Amino acid sequence: MGNKKFDIRAPLLIAVGLAIGILIGAYLINQSSSNKIIVNSVTKFREIIANIENSYVDEVDSEDLVDGAILDMLDKLDPHSVYIPKRDVDITNADLRGEFEGIGIEFNIIKDTILVVAPLIGGPSEAVGLRSGDKIVKVDDETVAGIGITIRDVVNALRGPKGTEVIVSIKRRNENDLLDFTIIRDKIPQYSIDAGYMINDEIGYIKVIRFASTTYEEFREKITELTEAGMKKLILDLQGNPGGYMERAVDIADEFIPGDKLIVSQDGRVKRYNAEFRAYRKGLFEENPVIVLIDEGSASGSEIVAGALQDHDRALIVGRRSFGKGLVQMPIPLSDGSELRLTISRYYTPSGRCIQKPYDEGKDSYHADRINRYENGEYFNADSIDFADTLKYSTAKGRVVYGGGGIMPDSFVPLDTTMNTAFLSHLLYKNAIREYTLNYYNEHREELEAMTLPEFKNDFEVTDSMLKELVRVGESVDVTYNEEEFLISKPLIINRVKSFIARSVWKNEGWYRIANEYNEIFQEALTQFDEAEHLASATDLRE
Repeated sequence: MGNKKFDIRAPLLIAVGLAIGILIGAYLINQSSSNKIIVNSVTKFREIIANIENSYVDEVDSEDLVDGAILDMLDKLDPHSVYIPKRDVDITNADLRGEFEGIGIEFNIIKDTILVVAPLIGGPSEAVGLRSGDKIVKVDDETVAGIGITIRDVVNALRGPKGTEVIVSIKRRNENDLLDFTIIRDKIPQYSIDAGYMINDEIGYIKVIRFASTTYEEFREKITELTEAGMKKLILDLQGNPGGYMERAVDIADEFIPGDKLIVSQDGRVKRYNAEFRAYRKGLFEENPVIVLIDEGSASGSEIVAGALQDHDRALIVGRRSFGKGLVQMPIPLSDGSELRLTISRYYTPSGRCIQKPYDEGKDSYHADRINRYENGEYFNADSIDFADTLKYSTAKGRVVYGGGGIMPDSFVPLDTTMNTAFLSHLLYKNAIREYTLNYYNEHREELEAMTLPEFKNDFEVTDSMLKELVRVGESVDVTYNEEEFLISKPLIINRVKSFIARSVWKNEGWYRIANEYNEIFQEALTQFDEAEHLASATDLRE
């Protein structure tokens, strides 16, 4: 009799079935073994907590014990896997969401008092008439001045759900009595683009301070505005930008990188978290020269942008080696409202460089890295940085770049400390310059607001009498005058006074227009556009 099709296929089907069964069995055994370890560990932990609750000699807070145990457990992992208690989740996430709910002020704590630096534009505090320099003495009839108040205390008192009411009692200059303001809390936008302006007829400047949910929309709006104003070259300032949402960093890089080119990849132990992110849209600035500013405070998303633009030779990177944060955290909401941010993979630039710096010497050493770089001379001399040949990579046009932690700029700029003194540091730390400039702004508000920013930048002078008053304000907060150090720091003190006054009138754009005159990385970038143009026009050696 002839063989039926089933008879012929049966052995093959049986063999395949056995193979699949073996694989599934092995998987289940492994899963079972792993689950058994977890169950046993959780049981042990519950037993310990129960015994402490029932038998320990003193009263304990079990929730604090559990939180402490979680923190100790995560401490054995990488430096960026973190546990966020429920009480801190909203505050921690506010910067990334791009908004929070509250009264809308920028504040400082000076002499144990909440000082309104500025009401945020369009916020409820501005609407009711709060001013720069106002001092908040009471909140809902409870005294908040002179009690050792902290930033967290201020946030807890003033933030709250949209639509809720809070009464703040203000001490205002030249007013004898406290002024009460009833403020209805609202959604307060947080902006990622701190400033954007034309430096001259063809060079534009954009400062990005974080990568939040609204960053890309803000960036496109600003780059469109500057392009319409005649921008043909761009300085993208990522100094001190700690990162944020990876997707927003990819979106920003895509505005400069043409075609279907890799921007960043992530790779880890669990394959489902591995991914590549590529350029896919027509960007607004794909052909013109770009210079990106970075420093030791630029991390994560900043490094994704700088690394991608450097590897594709789309921008000249100017500054100092970036922080080296290339680990990907996945936010995992927990049942009680707290949150776990667990590292699931590493970032790699298009050339294959790992952005993450080593952390095998422990978290203390890892977090002290910036201090170690300073002490080792890296901030002052690029030759003090030792790159192994095994970490050598090449860009699309054949330039040599190095991995091993952070992005090394194409043009290194040493840190300028020639005007730094203890006297200047104390003035800044004690907020003496900020207090003096707020007082000056309030006393000269009309004449300052009658000026344009270019007029202020070119014509306004910080006089010796203004500096004497600043010294007096410094002495009132225990900053001892040192004439030798004052003379060393004088040009920088004058710049900071003028910058803070400009900020009171023209917000952050005023600050950067003045402060950048003493930013050595910014000033170096202005001299590097010939090199940036050459880079933009060079021929690719590979795709």
